Amino acid sequence: QVQLVESGGGLVQPGGSLRLSCAASGSIISIDAMGWYRQAPGKQRELVAHITSGGTTNYASSVKGRFTISRDNAKNTVYLQMNSLKPEDTAVYYCNGNIAARGGLRNYWGQGTQVTVSS
Repeated sequence: QVQLVESGGGLVQPGGSLRLSCAASGSIISIDAMGWYRQAPGKQRELVAHITSGGTTNYASSVKGRFTISRDNAKNTVYLQMNSLKPEDTAVYYCNGNIAARGGLRNYWGQGTQVTVSS
């Protein structure tokens, strides 16, 4: 059984910063690519940032230059540093990962963490 647990969401003013964390736990053998997605009310879930096992990153154009994804393989944790936040960044943020465990390689989602950018 593998779980992804996000933390770090909350309410922040425009221009502020937040750091999201996603910790993977369970009978993990290895973790491949991981990513952060977000879903705003009435909109489809979209990819925000992605990081491969080797550390190659990719970002949505709307967050490039403001958000940074990173990972700590020793802690099975991925982070999303969000700077210069805008009201349009308001959404539920989800962690996603391709994880090899006892049952094989599968794709997992976290439960989501709310980020609200408002004055």
